[in-house]
Amino acid sequence: MSATSLQELIAGIESGNIVPYLGPGVLADAVNAETGEPIPADSDSLILAMNNGKPMAPRLMYEFPRAAMDVELKRGRPALQRFLDTTYGQTAWTRAALHDWLATIKPPYTIDINRDTQLQESYAETPHTLIRGIARVGGTDYRFRIHSHDGENYSPAEIDQTEVNTSLPILFKPMGSPLPDSTYIASDADYVDYITELMGGFAIPDFVKQYRMEKQYLFIGLRMTRDTERMVLSDFIYAAGSPAGWALIPDPTDKEKRFCRKMGIEIIEADVEELLAAAGHLAEAGVREISGADVGC
Repeated sequence: MSATSLQELIAGIESGNIVPYLGPGVLADAVNAETGEPIPADSDSLILAMNNGKPMAPRLMYEFPRAAMDVELKRGRPALQRFLDTTYGQTAWTRAALHDWLATIKPPYTIDINRDTQLQESYAETPHTLIRGIARVGGTDYRFRIHSHDGENYSPAEIDQTEVNTSLPILFKPMGSPLPDSTYIASDADYVDYITELMGGFAIPDFVKQYRMEKQYLFIGLRMTRDTERMVLSDFIYAAGSPAGWALIPDPTDKEKRFCRKMGIEIIEADVEELLAAAGHLAEAGVREISGADVGC
């Protein structure tokens, strides 16, 4: 795709007509501030990090939710929670160039399937609404939690969807995060429950369902190869415009081509660094080479 066309997509994000949908590839240049080790974001790197750098059995290496389910069954949910809290809530990571760029724009609506806090940090001084997915939680018909941010802090308690100030930017992190408190969609059991309720309409607040009508999406750092991620994506972009969006996928597979064609998504054979270059941000950030990571689940 030409630089001009990428610039049109950038203009769409700046205007709010195009919604950024962030996958693990947007974090490819984020590293541990002390050791220089890359942040675990895609499926394989998460499994290795969770297992002290060692591969797990082949059937568990297939995808992170399966490995996370194994840890949950053998060591309990707290062990999985501690791993994710330590990784994303207690470890200092350098900023990803893509997040630095988005921080200059502050789109009115962003979907981020990663579990880190960089998107939230970009809005740390901007009032916003945070929505995060939950699973296997009793006492509620819904599979989301909502917190309001006043430009300094998150509300100490969740707020009801009817209390949301819909004029504020929306940060939707369906797989959760450690802030303001930790909640995650991680194991197979989490995903089964979450996707079931997502398909039933109970995982997205009503005000988002109204706001997203005819929106278009730019999928950044996301490969369309995993069924789990594709099911989440399909429901999140319901009622999208035409085309539904564009996906930055270098060297797309036949499976990705078929899925995107079915969903009305146009593939752009480019990657994160080309988008940043078109935005004039790559040279400023001085980022390392960024590759399209495999889908993190």
